[in-house]
Amino acid sequence: MNLLNANPGEEYIVKDIVTDDEELNAFLFSLGCYQGEPITVISHLKGGCVVSIKDGRYNIDTDLAKAISI
Repeated sequence: MNLLNANPGEEYIVKDIVTDDEELNAFLFSLGCYQGEPITVISHLKGGCVVSIKDGRYNIDTDLAKAISI
């Protein structure tokens, strides 16, 4: 399951990040989004979703949300 299928307000654990883009992996790691970390979907938007990772809230697009497996 990926973030697009997640229920808003429910906490999930990141199982994997499915991408071949090393720059994207490094960006997500800098946000604190990596395997084993909790992530919460705050709301779904037309172009993606708003997530809470650690103490921050981030707006991520649909492609990025699809790459994060929970």
